[in-house]
Amino acid sequence: MSSGRLTIDLGAVCANWRALDTVTRAETAAVVKADAYGLGASRVARALATAGARTFFVANAEEGAALRQALGPGPTINVFSGHMSGDTDMIGDLDLVPMLNSLEQMIRHVESLPSHPFGVQLDTGMNRLGMEPQEWSAVREIMLQMSPRLIISHLACADEPNHIMNQEQLNVFKSITSDLNIPRSLANTGGILLGRQYDFDMTRPGIGLYGGHPFDEAQYVVTLDIPVVQCRDLEVDETVGYGNSFTATRPTRIATISAGYADGIMRAIAAGAMLFADGVACPIAGRISMDLIGVDITDLGEDPKDMRLLGAEQTVDDLADDAGTIGYEILTSLGSRYARRYIGI
Repeated sequence: MSSGRLTIDLGAVCANWRALDTVTRAETAAVVKADAYGLGASRVARALATAGARTFFVANAEEGAALRQALGPGPTINVFSGHMSGDTDMIGDLDLVPMLNSLEQMIRHVESLPSHPFGVQLDTGMNRLGMEPQEWSAVREIMLQMSPRLIISHLACADEPNHIMNQEQLNVFKSITSDLNIPRSLANTGGILLGRQYDFDMTRPGIGLYGGHPFDEAQYVVTLDIPVVQCRDLEVDETVGYGNSFTATRPTRIATISAGYADGIMRAIAAGAMLFADGVACPIAGRISMDLIGVDITDLGEDPKDMRLLGAEQTVDDLADDAGTIGYEILTSLGSRYARRYIGI
């Protein structure tokens, strides 16, 4: 059973990277962790490298190894999780740059790869990764003698421009790094949009590259078209799907499309999301099941061959709102059964 075609516009990804690059005074890196937010890190990163990106961020060394294979030598690949146990060979052999998060990681790095480049991640209030200010204060002179390439931290509330946490983290980051002559990085996509005081030496956009909030001017990147398996007519009071959750209140035409929650289409979107054919919005009829979704096409006037869930008409953030989640989760949930097509390069 075909689950549809996922079209990824690499030209749009690069256009979004360039747009974010133009509003800063810093180098603009690219975050391609989680397989470029589910869209294919090797293809996305190669396109961004062609567009001018020279620094990439991944979640862990395994992702870094795969990315190095795709990019070859040259671009810098930074690893957010730092130097974990078992990572030494990958970091050393593949020229990855770990962002060291703790004294334990610092010791591991010094003992196993004493001359290998590294960066430092500092916790400025998110309490997720990085050295806390007290820990940094205790080891900073030792680490500075080792000449870190980059010092970073991460904003917790950058997608809320008026949140007090943004200024608090900026103040902490400045206070513990302002006397250093080392490149610094604080801003993710939301941080870039907060203003140039967050730029420092490098920005690290992620979700904005892929068309997601809070970069509302981004070009959409993903289109998802799903084939229609079958169409049928319902009489009044007939039902559709598990639990009889849709009941026809008029003579109704139903299209059954070939995708479901096994393909990353969350059941929670059923209450608000639409499918589109020739620009006409058609509501979901009943529950989303594992491989199939019923769609009310009565007002369409014809039986479509396929229907569109994601695209210009309905973005990842629209679906996220329907599901009560965020665009990141929509993107990274898209399954492996789709036939993927890359355009724009």
